Amino acid sequence: AAMEAREPLRELRGALREVLARVRGGAGAGAGPGRFCAPLAEVSAFTEGEPGEGCAPFEPPRFWDALGQTFNITSQEATKLSLAFSGTPLTSAEDCRKLSEDVQNAILAVATVYYWLPKGQGTTLRKMVRDATTEVVEGMIQLTEAILSAPLESLSQEQLISTGGVWEACEQVSNLPRDNQAAVVLALAACLGVVKDALEEMEHALAEGQDPYSDIMEDEDLGFRGNRDTYWSEADRKLLSSCMGLMKASKACLKKVLGVVKAYGKADSPEQIAQLDDLADIANEISPSVDELALSMYPPMNELAVRLNAAKLASVLKKVLEITKTSHVCPPSEEGWVLFLTSAVDHNMNKIKNFTQGQL
Repeated sequence: AAMEAREPLRELRGALREVLARVRGGAGAGAGPGRFCAPLAEVSAFTEGEPGEGCAPFEPPRFWDALGQTFNITSQEATKLSLAFSGTPLTSAEDCRKLSEDVQNAILAVATVYYWLPKGQGTTLRKMVRDATTEVVEGMIQLTEAILSAPLESLSQEQLISTGGVWEACEQVSNLPRDNQAAVVLALAACLGVVKDALEEMEHALAEGQDPYSDIMEDEDLGFRGNRDTYWSEADRKLLSSCMGLMKASKACLKKVLGVVKAYGKADSPEQIAQLDDLADIANEISPSVDELALSMYPPMNELAVRLNAAKLASVLKKVLEITKTSHVCPPSEEGWVLFLTSAVDHNMNKIKNFTQGQL
């Protein structure tokens, strides 16, 4: 009987994995949620007719309210499921079936409400809501697996942790940005954080001195170390200072763009929403480009690699500045710093080209 009681849990896990694949695939509003609409007696309270695009106009307050409710219900269902399998007495097959069904319906409701959010509200916003949704579904799969793999009469540490994981994932709904402007502010702030860290790390490495290994190698018996692989030469350092200039410009650029998006960003028209998404998309390329450049700067330094990575970063920065300048977040009063940073990028890039002339 005990094993039979768990059969519905195995089916539940399969059903949840299917939902996860669909949400991850992002075949969302427009592609039609398909069979997500069928089993949803619960959510029909929020919807007249079919969810998705092309029916009722999208109403943000109604959407956020529904999303909050579905996340909340899911959290409660996780608790019920976990309690039912927290020791004796054993849950009957019938109870297990009912619990599994409730969990599945709660998760389907979460996915369905996510599908109401039209792409037109902004891809940055939609991705953040999708990530939050994905986390809830993943959390529930993990909880189901923890229950399935634990001995029947016990409450495993794994199960406790997984239950807490679902609660945390469900609470994330209250931290979600409510429109694309807020979403892009979050995205830009995250990029800025990564770039700040990379810059600090590089500044620290440079401050460590001419030869980062000198302290371990002071023993006279070792004789002169001609190992250029472990430190920077004078010529390297000249090139490095221009690379640092480019990294600092990246930080300044993100800081400024974040500032204007906070001050002037709007998500009222399709055009404004699209401009913000363009900004977020290109700004997202800054931190990986900064990381690539930083990696190539460590000794032994390959000048050609440094030049190519610097050129890639410079072109990303120029694009960010160009997109900012032509969008609604940049009134004439802000054009000064855009021009200043554009010339700072060019200035550092030209110096890098001069230092690496011999490499081409």
